[in-house]
Amino acid sequence: MPIAGTLYWSVVAVLSFILPLGQLAYVVLFGSGMIFPLATLIDRARGRRITAAGTANPVMVLFLRSLVLIVLMWPLVIFAARAAHDPLVIILGGAILMALVWIPYGWAANDPVGMEHAIGRSVASYVAYALVPAPWTASAIAGVVILAYAYSFVRMRRPDARDLALTTPAAVG
Repeated sequence: MPIAGTLYWSVVAVLSFILPLGQLAYVVLFGSGMIFPLATLIDRARGRRITAAGTANPVMVLFLRSLVLIVLMWPLVIFAARAAHDPLVIILGGAILMALVWIPYGWAANDPVGMEHAIGRSVASYVAYALVPAPWTASAIAGVVILAYAYSFVRMRRPDARDLALTTPAAVG
């Protein structure tokens, strides 16, 4: 997932220099639904299957429920953007909503980087929204997210062989 998220927000960062703000907001809104399928493809290319354990794995169930929580919050972000007449609210909302999935990750992996990522990314996104002047605000928010991923890649706990054995379909099923 972190690789897919980094790729997605890198595309958002590049497009922030090309697209009008309203179109970029649509990229963030609709493109956010592509992170999980992209992560699945990346995992398969790496010889893994993120969904192999299915609903037998309580961590996968928690992750999927977290995605539902994020999807249920998107209308609030859309309504706020419409009320404010500011498409940047959608970009800010996407950066924060998609950070929330790091909280259950951190709990499941017993890794503090999950909470650190979610809080740091959210606070820094708010700061970028509030302090970086237009037309650079969207690219600053995307940059914050990319930096949060970079921080997390460095700090993430790496699974040892025992952890990997527990996540194979044979071990779970």
